[in-house]
Amino acid sequence: MELGRYLVEAVVFGGQSPNELARSHPISRSWLFRLLARYREGGFEAIEPRSKKPKACPHQVRPELESAILELRRELSASGFDAGPQTILHHLAGRFDRLPSRAGVWRVLKRAGLITPEPHKRPKASYIRFEAELPNQLWQGDITLWTLADGAVVEIFNLIDDHSRLLLASDALPRFKAADVLQTFICAGDAYGLPESVGDHQI
Repeated sequence: MELGRYLVEAVVFGGQSPNELARSHPISRSWLFRLLARYREGGFEAIEPRSKKPKACPHQVRPELESAILELRRELSASGFDAGPQTILHHLAGRFDRLPSRAGVWRVLKRAGLITPEPHKRPKASYIRFEAELPNQLWQGDITLWTLADGAVVEIFNLIDDHSRLLLASDALPRFKAADVLQTFICAGDAYGLPESVGDHQI
């Protein structure tokens, strides 16, 4: 029998003194009188141990919002766009009063099995970076996809000096063709002089 129920029955049906019960048990008088008051208001059901679980969780994502997150994930992935938490939050803006955090969206995707666990990455300190010994000895270029505020996706071509890490050029187009890359390279060469090599290719 729960201690609370035993004490209430002892007072209500056994006629024992609450003060004496408080002295003979490891409880406070105030707790026992609160327990008796709850019993008088709602019977034995009112003195059952109450759950400490919060009635509302501020981190809980509402069902309709969770459905929208998963639907956006499917739509963006099917269209070949970035479908990460930040992009999903951007597309949800204006549709709901309150949005979860980026981590909240990530948890929704993870629960739905849409996040692929990554193996533990090596610490950055374990990497040794090899770089050109002199400026203009080697240029490196890469193209990155980026989603704009209106949902359009563009390609950004960055060209840097491998030694100094100087950004030689940064151009954005809906889609880069070989001629566009060459034009960016020529403009950078006019401004800084041609390098000895680009990536693994000698000039």
